[in-house]
Amino acid sequence: MSKMFCFQCEQTAKGKACTEMGVCGKTPEVSNKQDELTAALIGLARATKGLQVSETTNKAMMEALFVQVTNVSFDEKQVQEWVQRIKTEKAKYGNAPDFKWEELWSGNEDVVSLRSTLLLGIRGMAAYACHAYVLGKQDDEVNAWFFKGMAALGEEHSVEEWLGLLMEFGQINLKCMALLDDANTSTYGHPIPATVTTNVEKGPFIVITGHDLLDLKQLLEQTEGKGINVYTHGEMLPAHGYPELKKYTQLKGNYGTAWQNQKKEFEDLPGAILFTTNCLMPPKESYADNIFTTSVVAYPGLKHVEDGVNGQKDFSAVIEKAIELKGFGEDKEFTGLNGGNKMTTGFARNTVLGVADTVIDAVKGGAIKHFFLVGGCDGAKPGRNYYTEFVEQTPKDTVVLTLACGKFRFNDIDAGEIGGLPRIMDMGQCNDAYSAIQVAVALAEAFECGVNELPLTLVLSWYEQKAVCILLTLLALGIKNIYIGPSIPAFFSSTVLGVLVEKFGLTPISTPEEDLKTILA
Repeated sequence: MSKMFCFQCEQTAKGKACTEMGVCGKTPEVSNKQDELTAALIGLARATKGLQVSETTNKAMMEALFVQVTNVSFDEKQVQEWVQRIKTEKAKYGNAPDFKWEELWSGNEDVVSLRSTLLLGIRGMAAYACHAYVLGKQDDEVNAWFFKGMAALGEEHSVEEWLGLLMEFGQINLKCMALLDDANTSTYGHPIPATVTTNVEKGPFIVITGHDLLDLKQLLEQTEGKGINVYTHGEMLPAHGYPELKKYTQLKGNYGTAWQNQKKEFEDLPGAILFTTNCLMPPKESYADNIFTTSVVAYPGLKHVEDGVNGQKDFSAVIEKAIELKGFGEDKEFTGLNGGNKMTTGFARNTVLGVADTVIDAVKGGAIKHFFLVGGCDGAKPGRNYYTEFVEQTPKDTVVLTLACGKFRFNDIDAGEIGGLPRIMDMGQCNDAYSAIQVAVALAEAFECGVNELPLTLVLSWYEQKAVCILLTLLALGIKNIYIGPSIPAFFSSTVLGVLVEKFGLTPISTPEEDLKTILA
């Protein structure tokens, strides 16, 4: 078996790098092809420098970057096709020198660290840009930065220059998240609070997972009136807050928890399963035939739903599989990780800012003493019970904002209310960190102070590249004293970590008790 080098996710082998086989299930052959694809993208960025880039090339850049996000593609053939496609795009713009993919992970440790951080952040932003693009939204500055950033990866820079690029990227990613927020809210309406059951009704059903709301919308349109229920999974839970999605009566609830539990939760599940973006794990044979992938998601042997004309997809095969499997013969009761059978969502920026006066009065009156944003990716690595225990131990006069799939560690807990508002408020998917930022900025304006002076602490869990781009955005905005865990990224060298700790107060988590004591002192 050939060697590989991958340290892009939180569960990487021994906390250093996967070199024999990806812990995620990615083979060395796929890993090396993805590195080759990255090198081809650097070559494309070099070739287009100073030139007008076509929409076809822009789209190819975004999607090829998205293919390399953790748990998206496990298919060597698909990645090779992307390599050829990018090389074909490059040939349109001249004969710029190629970049050797072996150079990605070689050289000075700190330079490799900074280069890798930028690369992984760019991949994360590409996922968000792709979601906005399918809804007809794109931004010239965001598009241009993919090429600028990828070209920079093949250049020599000082440590200070790399840090400058990372901060510039963080600002661009904020623009990208705002773009996706606009795309989602203009298409589906602003989210409103919703209580979502974890139970599954009898009869045929489809579980949809990933992040792509347009795939869900098309699936709901195609299942309407067919006696097939649809359940969200993982990062699709926030879909229940969007008015244009929740109006479909067959959108019944949320099945299961976060992505890393799918091998247990999908075992013997008599329903069809649709993966719309990353979050796929190599499936067990027992349920592999029930899985369908779409978009850039790929795994050898799984059925794939291709894009149709104007982005329309035909989900009839998924629907037929759901009918064939018949679903459960009777209603089934399921619970979250803490035994609750209901979860709330829909507390995005429009909802929270709509009751800003109530929140501000509660702070001024002492009813709310502190805000915590406890969010980010979930994962399988031991130590993530920290986030459950942290939320359980937050005082009753504090509010917990949350987002992304890390919330499944605690979002079925009944933590009570303050002034009619739930103490745990789900703001949405990982990209909805934009909502949290807007709320923080609005509160800072109301209290005439900086964001860092608010009684607000960010306690983040990370797993993959989208968490990286969000962290870089928060740092670029000057937000300090962020707690991060359950471990420090392997691609942070000791020097780079030291800079982040000194300059931004980035703090590795310890124990819930000690961290809460420090925060609330």
